[in-house]
Amino acid sequence: MDGSRVQITEDKILSDNWYVLKRYTFNYLGKNGQWTTQQREAYDRGNGATILLYNPEADTVILTRQFRLPTFVNGNRTGGPSDGMLIETCAGLLDNDDPETAILRETEEETGYKLTAVQKVMEAYMSPGSVTEKLFFYLAEYTTDTEQTAGGGIDEEEIDRLELPFSQALAMMKTGEIQDGKTIMLLQYLRLQQLDKQQEL
Repeated sequence: MDGSRVQITEDKILSDNWYVLKRYTFNYLGKNGQWTTQQREAYDRGNGATILLYNPEADTVILTRQFRLPTFVNGNRTGGPSDGMLIETCAGLLDNDDPETAILRETEEETGYKLTAVQKVMEAYMSPGSVTEKLFFYLAEYTTDTEQTAGGGIDEEEIDRLELPFSQALAMMKTGEIQDGKTIMLLQYLRLQQLDKQQEL
């Protein structure tokens, strides 16, 4: 874990009630050649994966909607006066699976669609100042014939499946109806892919 410019001297668990919050004490070698002792907190919830389902014939996408407490306490009222609902791409933690296996599982649990093939498009740290999580991004095509189950999440999850025209989803980013970072990234990625194909024609 230590690198040539970083020497971790202590890691202390501050909370492990849900995931693990640690405070790290470390020595850091600056550009000036001087070592300094610093402290930072990092929240470890594991790595995750997310996916955008796209129907190229109908030009529609599948998104989800669910309550997100952190956004609620930070003022998210995009769906009503006091709801805290967030529109997102399907996503979940890896839970010791490889990213592709995990996203196939999450897609079926949340959206009900059973996929056999996905396309990995990128990896990204979503909040590197405080959270260790790396997110793996995927695209996949679906049709009206794609096998479906009920979806909606498991356990205490209450997840709505939304099928929207792709143009509407893009417009919802501008209006603020879609504010989730991973969702914006995948919608923009798909739009860029479309523009590239149009230029090739």
